[in-house]
Amino acid sequence: MELRLREFRPRIGPHEHRVVQPGRPLRHTSLRDPSALAPYGMLVGDHDGLSRLAGLFSFAAFSRHTIVHVPLRDCVPSVEGCGELVDLVLAHPEVGLRPSKWPELRRALRRDTPLTARTDETRTERHARAWLERPYDRRLLRHTAHARTYFLIGGRDAFASAATSFAYAADQGPRQKGVLKGRLMYMDSVGGEPAPHGDGSHDPEVLICFKEYPTDAHLKRPGH
Repeated sequence: MELRLREFRPRIGPHEHRVVQPGRPLRHTSLRDPSALAPYGMLVGDHDGLSRLAGLFSFAAFSRHTIVHVPLRDCVPSVEGCGELVDLVLAHPEVGLRPSKWPELRRALRRDTPLTARTDETRTERHARAWLERPYDRRLLRHTAHARTYFLIGGRDAFASAATSFAYAADQGPRQKGVLKGRLMYMDSVGGEPAPHGDGSHDPEVLICFKEYPTDAHLKRPGH
């Protein structure tokens, strides 16, 4: 997949960071932050949004020193779900990104440079399979929310696995019964590292849901 991105090189103190964003907004994709009572986020998107997220997760998998920032707060939200609308950030531990420092870094995203990147779906699927084949020796993504942003921190194979989940949702979502009537379809999820209490009842998770956006929903009838 060819990705059109915006690249930023903000400097905070002595450190320069590389941050990329989608070249254009994921207009009909939204993410709601988990709450204490329902510790899972709900990500709802159409075919375009979910397929581009698959590409962004694949890009993040093999970009160990890059922060991928996906602005979603100002997109058209789905009426389903509850919780605050948040942005999404993907990063490897090597970046050393602390969520508490993200607002300062986000404010420094001023000058950008156009960037085109191409993802390798075959390579992504290979690493995703390798991750799934070692259920007792794999690291999940760490989920953290701060400053109206949802952070997923982890390694190459975990991001590759998530990329295939988004690709599946984008491909199979439009085939589900009832989507043309505006129904929301749960397709997959991105799980996270177990919570500190260890009982497994509140482990973080992001639900991946498909919802077709009506092509004429932004139009007004005559006289309105």
